[in-house]
Amino acid sequence: MTQDSGGPQQSTERSRASASTAKTTRTRSPAPVRPERVTNRGHVAWQGVIGELLITAGVLLFAFLAWQLWWTDVQGNHAQAAIVKDLGWGTVPLPGDATTLQRRHDDPPVADPPAHATTFATLLVPRWSSDYQRPISEGVDRATVLNPRGIGHYPGTVMPGGVGNFSVAGHRTTYGEPFNLIADLVVGDPLVVRTQKAWYVYRVTSTEIVPSSDIGVVAAVPGQADAAPTERMITLTTCHPMYSAKERYIVHGVLDYWTPAGGPIPTEVLGGA
Repeated sequence: MTQDSGGPQQSTERSRASASTAKTTRTRSPAPVRPERVTNRGHVAWQGVIGELLITAGVLLFAFLAWQLWWTDVQGNHAQAAIVKDLGWGTVPLPGDATTLQRRHDDPPVADPPAHATTFATLLVPRWSSDYQRPISEGVDRATVLNPRGIGHYPGTVMPGGVGNFSVAGHRTTYGEPFNLIADLVVGDPLVVRTQKAWYVYRVTSTEIVPSSDIGVVAAVPGQADAAPTERMITLTTCHPMYSAKERYIVHGVLDYWTPAGGPIPTEVLGGA
């Protein structure tokens, strides 16, 4: 019988082939599958919408503040100057000779209260400016008096020159801010009220800060609701602190003298003593 001499060689080759196949199988194992990146596109979109809304709200708020703090002043100053001009009393003339000025201390003329929102006087405050003159109208509500017309007269308090407490209110900020510099007033400063018939020169006697609920400051005798008045007084009221209505800044004064409208005007109007 003939021996197959190629038998052992074939066996070796088969072993090598098996090893190579196993190696190939090991090296060609499938790569791990990476998880797909998950994005919440809806959440991102909502963030964008909210951001745009906040920006829009900020722009609108800024525009409102600009209108409230600046533009209402522009409109208020223009409107109040026009009201003073429409009174027909003419511009404030230069003070006449102080020696001819009638500083009268007898009973002054006192007008009857006018209809609501009627302008009947002006206020001049030399401490604030030599050309400061703002209209005073009947009533103290915002919509028809304080916002469009400037200074308002508390109904039920006396008219200029009357025995009691001639009380007025005005904005400290916005709408022409007629009482913006109220905290600059000091005892002795003149407060000049002009009407068609007379000039009334009051002098500051005191200032105070009170809660907004304190209505006693405009009583006939401030702080004494049941007392009978014996003096001719004036009271200015406005909000305090600035840009807040939490409290009220109050200025009280008393009549120094009066003089007829047809004669020389008070020297105090242009900063005189």
